[in-house]
Amino acid sequence: MGLGTGNPFNWLESIMGESTATDVAAGKGLSSAEAARRLKQYGPNALEEKKVSFVRMLFGYFWGPIPWMIEVAAILSATVRHWSDFAVIMALLFFNAGIGFWQEYTAGNAVSALKKELAQKARVLRDGQWQVLDAASLVPGDIVRIRLGDVVPADVKLIAGEYLSVDQSALTGESLPVTKKLGEEIFSGTIVKQGEVMAEVTATGKNTRFGKTAGLVAQAKTVSHFQKAVLTIGDYLIYVSLVLVAVLILVQLHRHVPWLELVQFALILTVASIPVAMPAVLSMTMAVGAMLLSKKKAIVTRLESIEEMASMDILCSDKTGTLTQNKLTLGEVETFRAADAQEVLLMASLASREEDRDAIDEAVMQGLQDTSRLQTFKQVKFIPFDPVRKRTEATVRDADNNIFMVTKGAPQVIMEMAQLSPEDKRRANEVVDGFAAKGYRALGVGMMREGDRHWTFLGILSLFDPPREDSAQTIARAEKYGVQVKMVTGDNLSIARQTAAKLDLGQNILKSEILDKAGKEGNPNSILGEEIEKADGFAEVFPEHKFAIVRILQGRGHITGMTGDGVNDAPALKQADVGVAVSGATDAARAAADLVLTSPGLSVIITAIEEARRIFERMNSYAIYRISETIRIMFFVVLAMIFFNFYPITAIMIILLAFFNDIPIMTIAYDHTGLEKDPVRWDMHQVISVATAMGIVGVLGSFGMLLIAIDWLHLTVPEIQTYVFLKMAVAGHLVLFVARTKDHFWKKPWPSPIMIWSTVITKIAATLLAAYGFGFITPISWPEIGLIWLYSIFSAVVTDWVKVQVYRHRLHRGKRHESFIARLKQPFHFMGTRGQ
Repeated sequence: MGLGTGNPFNWLESIMGESTATDVAAGKGLSSAEAARRLKQYGPNALEEKKVSFVRMLFGYFWGPIPWMIEVAAILSATVRHWSDFAVIMALLFFNAGIGFWQEYTAGNAVSALKKELAQKARVLRDGQWQVLDAASLVPGDIVRIRLGDVVPADVKLIAGEYLSVDQSALTGESLPVTKKLGEEIFSGTIVKQGEVMAEVTATGKNTRFGKTAGLVAQAKTVSHFQKAVLTIGDYLIYVSLVLVAVLILVQLHRHVPWLELVQFALILTVASIPVAMPAVLSMTMAVGAMLLSKKKAIVTRLESIEEMASMDILCSDKTGTLTQNKLTLGEVETFRAADAQEVLLMASLASREEDRDAIDEAVMQGLQDTSRLQTFKQVKFIPFDPVRKRTEATVRDADNNIFMVTKGAPQVIMEMAQLSPEDKRRANEVVDGFAAKGYRALGVGMMREGDRHWTFLGILSLFDPPREDSAQTIARAEKYGVQVKMVTGDNLSIARQTAAKLDLGQNILKSEILDKAGKEGNPNSILGEEIEKADGFAEVFPEHKFAIVRILQGRGHITGMTGDGVNDAPALKQADVGVAVSGATDAARAAADLVLTSPGLSVIITAIEEARRIFERMNSYAIYRISETIRIMFFVVLAMIFFNFYPITAIMIILLAFFNDIPIMTIAYDHTGLEKDPVRWDMHQVISVATAMGIVGVLGSFGMLLIAIDWLHLTVPEIQTYVFLKMAVAGHLVLFVARTKDHFWKKPWPSPIMIWSTVITKIAATLLAAYGFGFITPISWPEIGLIWLYSIFSAVVTDWVKVQVYRHRLHRGKRHESFIARLKQPFHFMGTRGQ
């Protein structure tokens, strides 16, 4: 039974007889010419993939409102021959474009990874010869050979052979292999566990069941809350900046300032104030977090999902292979005519064939305490399970040369063969029903000795898919962090409830029918939507149901996660805010997921949630810092120009200030932060309130410093500009430490060493630049530099005090609001009780 070319009848005759083989292969398969014609008609047996050209992707980062402003500022700098400004502005433009391009270029594509799930090679009957061809060249009508261990290369219909047992768990979520008979279809991507058949290809590529699932993945789209937060912050800063710049331009034009110089300064000021680099800084913060997670056996495939994970409040978990081991295990054994449970297991083992590596056979044999007893018996004949007989059967010879037969299979079949008494039959049915209620699969065992007229009913075995050892503990830890776990499975309701009971998940398990009804309503806020929200899990679901569950929960305002391991989970993994592919997941699930676990179990998810919340705190701190800095710089510069009629800081200083700030800002990704016990979300009102208060304090502090420079130190305008530059550089870095915590900045958790050293180095660099100029700026004296440092430290302490007061005010107001809502509910609750 090799894979090479040759006469197809040799293999066919061995499994089905000469006449059947002749009938099937009479046409000698498709000719190469006909196959080529059909390949042109139906297309390759592969999934479509949309690609964006390299040049178009790169050019996209130089096109848009913010890049336009930077480009115009560069052109104006060149026009007035300010070449140092031009060089720095162009460096800023290419830096931002490079960061964005690299992230997109290295991003994975879920559909392209799904293609890897298809079988790479296939045995095809072409031109009367068996050939090994690329699966991509298969066309409808091809005759293929499929046997144990093969990945089915396309949707096919069985046309010759006895039977085929296939593992569809990666496609349908079913725990047990499914037996297929002649005339039935099996699907692309499933794995053959038993049997050997010939089949005719019925669908290829995107028309297969696998291809349609991939199409559903491609349709799944969700806008990250990280992107929404960045847009909200960006919009706020853009509006503030544009209004102030417009006021500045009108006032300065009224004063007859040269318009070319004014526009150039206004553009540079706007670009420096708008958070051009904010997406890059936040992405780097998440990238560093992703590297930490990879060391803890969790690989991040989409950076934004880290922020979503910190906010996640519902985790939908696939049962088979995720909460459970996806491994059949022997349960209780009920004896009838056997001496004990071990005798039932011995006879069941003799009715198995170890080399077939059947899941049921392996579970039975593992329950046998003394496997050496099997050596005293010899299988004379073995008949494998088939869907008609619904049982296996073996003829066995013992050590004394006595011949007997054993069988195992569907309990009703074995009971009928044994012709049980009414009392035994009633008891057997009760046992089977009891196992079913627990979610167990029942297996009857019987034997018949030579001379016996009927089979002897020995007993009934139970099989189940046990939970993972750490699943219950993981679920409890998740709930401790405010994350509700919902089980989602394709298994029946009884099995789902039994598994849920073992995991302490609750018994409110709903059938998939409610999802169909909710889908027709199309309203996640309906009563059905509320039932789905309150459910502990869902049973008998298909891929489209999992997809719908995530959509409905998202529609009800939940940040939803989904774990899974098979192709069937891929659409929901892609749609979810956080898709988690567990250890051993298929390539399809990994490609659609945001987080891929590389160690067994789910416990690493909790570690990922903890790290994600720390990363979120770092991003939140940076957002507050960036907004307060924009307010501090924009309001001070514009108002100073209006009131004092000179530039308090030059264009090149603004750009240098931006670069000096970027270095310590990047280290915020390594900062030490606290850990929130509940899901965290972007609270834009709080972020903007705190940042605005800090920014206003900074503006007042800058004006105080400016008045000291003018009225007390009597500095020249170039010296004042250097004076203001150093004050903004030193105070700006100190504000970074103030923004990183909700408490006073000198309390734990303290900043990371790299963050401290980066700020120290950049402060020293800014100080040396102010002291010596180096041809860029006018130097000032060391006593003036010392005064700036002392004033900046005092200003940081005042800013910190204001920040803490704002946080406390918002906390107390939030508690008062919750108390008010609770009091409002009390009388209505009382009236509702009376009405009942």
